[in-house]
Amino acid sequence: RATISEETARATIPEETPQATIPVETPRPVPVSTISEETPRSTSKFGGLLERYQDGIRGFIIMAPSGWNKFEGEAGAYDVKWQDVVSPAENIKISSTPVKSTTTSVNVLGEVKAVGASLAAKRKAKLISAEERLTEEVLFYTFEFALPDNTHQLLQLCVNKGKIWSVDANSGEKRWKTRAELYASSLASFIPKLVK
Repeated sequence: RATISEETARATIPEETPQATIPVETPRPVPVSTISEETPRSTSKFGGLLERYQDGIRGFIIMAPSGWNKFEGEAGAYDVKWQDVVSPAENIKISSTPVKSTTTSVNVLGEVKAVGASLAAKRKAKLISAEERLTEEVLFYTFEFALPDNTHQLLQLCVNKGKIWSVDANSGEKRWKTRAELYASSLASFIPKLVK
């Protein structure tokens, strides 16, 4: 058996020379959703106030307000918008933005309440609620805001098919109580994929 003496070992191992330390950025942990049960997608027509809308090209389905004006995309603002005929401030908008192919869930933005607080601060709005749900294997973050211009807003975010999807529903504070359930039902019906 060959053995190496301690002196030989020290002679063959070079002494470490002090080097400048380079700060290494540690990756942020990706929050994991605590949602484990699926919430079924809403398919309610809300007494005829909502109708199924399927966009085969973009690949989404939503129960949209029937009788409202529908507008196709305004670059950088929205993909599709429905606007009340009588009160234009009442609207529902869907927009999508490409994300990295490695981004597969909205939880990369952070924990739902922290994301809601950050969005509220940027908008100078009051965060009323921040919730998450899992529907058809897609994680959704839903926020309710009271904006400084007396607008009430529901905002829903999710990631699917390489895009972050945003659905927002707006109404003036005075009419919010009459629109809240309709908007909640419409947002709960949105799914960024084609299903039956």
